[in-house]
Amino acid sequence: MKTIVRNPRNSFSAFPTMFDEIFQDWAQGSVSKPSTVAVNVEETKDAFLLEVVAPGFKKDEFSIHLENDLLTISHQKKEEETVEKRNYTRREHHFQSFKRSFTLPKNAIQSEGIEATYESGILNITLPKKEEVKPQPAKVIEIK
Repeated sequence: MKTIVRNPRNSFSAFPTMFDEIFQDWAQGSVSKPSTVAVNVEETKDAFLLEVVAPGFKKDEFSIHLENDLLTISHQKKEEETVEKRNYTRREHHFQSFKRSFTLPKNAIQSEGIEATYESGILNITLPKKEEVKPQPAKVIEIK
């Protein structure tokens, strides 16, 4: 005889799952939802270029750190809304954040030359390579 294992949440229909999704935030109140952003990474002969797609953010809400060849890009936004009416006060807190970390090649970045700009919803970070890490042109060695 074959044993059938059923998930009690989904044993009758998809309705319990849909119901849980619709009312999840309502049951828990204001919820902090961490999110992530798309990051394009390009390596050129002189630098690593990162393009963080983050529309709707402000540049002063970003934080960029380089420590021990680990680049960390984070963003945190906190909003508070208070509505006062005659018989009640409603206060809502909204948090939005993300954090992305990238392990860079060991001792390859010239930390003094790192640049970051935020324009049109895109955070561009340029991580220049140290001279000794840059690829050297091919050298022909003459045999004597």
